[in-house]
Amino acid sequence: MSELIVGEHRCFDGRLLYCEHTSAVTNCKMRFSLYLPPAAEKRPVPLVTWLSGLTCTEENFTAKAGAYGKASELGLAILAPDTSPRGEDVADDEGYDMGQGAGFYVDATEAPWKPHFQMYSYITRELRELVLREFPLDSSRLGIFGHSMGGHGALTIYLKNQDIYKSVSAYAPIVSPMNCPWGHKALSGYIGDDREGWRQYDSCELMKALGDASSRPEILVDQGLGDPFLEEQLKPELFDEACAGVGQKLTLRRHDGYDHGYFFIQTFMDDHLSHHAQLLG
Repeated sequence: MSELIVGEHRCFDGRLLYCEHTSAVTNCKMRFSLYLPPAAEKRPVPLVTWLSGLTCTEENFTAKAGAYGKASELGLAILAPDTSPRGEDVADDEGYDMGQGAGFYVDATEAPWKPHFQMYSYITRELRELVLREFPLDSSRLGIFGHSMGGHGALTIYLKNQDIYKSVSAYAPIVSPMNCPWGHKALSGYIGDDREGWRQYDSCELMKALGDASSRPEILVDQGLGDPFLEEQLKPELFDEACAGVGQKLTLRRHDGYDHGYFFIQTFMDDHLSHHAQLLG
């Protein structure tokens, strides 16, 4: 049994693990959950990483998404990390959209955030290498998906690391932090006021820089039309335009009546897991 595991539950004949470790990248203790389907008892399985949104911990997806029955059926492992560093000595902000619970999946370069807020490197390097080393996972079949701030994280991480991640999807993602209030606050705070530096964390800008993307795997995005953040913060039409400009295959589904929460996420979870399973093989 891995020393990382601090809790375990049987779920759909698989193993739901709660884990904790001391991160050398974020300089604090970090928590995550990992679901291993029954197939992992026989062979290494594909892994999809879920990135949660503002204010969330590793628990939100784990308890609310309703993902593990389908994951067992498809033979997918699911990793759900926390959204930020945490602790008494970790910088924070009075707002819910900055600091603890709001790491934005970037590597901070500005004080007071730089010592701990290195979430891009934590997700793409340290955490990925840790779980691949400790658990029966197939390092050649990795996908990533997420919600809101986590949708932003999933898309940007995928677009910058297509040698690592072979599939991506998102729910209500913040597709262009350069063009919304959440993004302005986070990017200026974490990496400074030079907007050129923001482009590396903007899905639309990264997509435009790809060049011809017509041969790349399809991206799936779901958006609720009852989402209160749709017009001011999310702006999926910008990502649609960016994908069209480079020939990227995108399925952007808009759903009447659905808001920004986990009932929306639950409703379409099977579709997202099937999307990843098909691309990961």
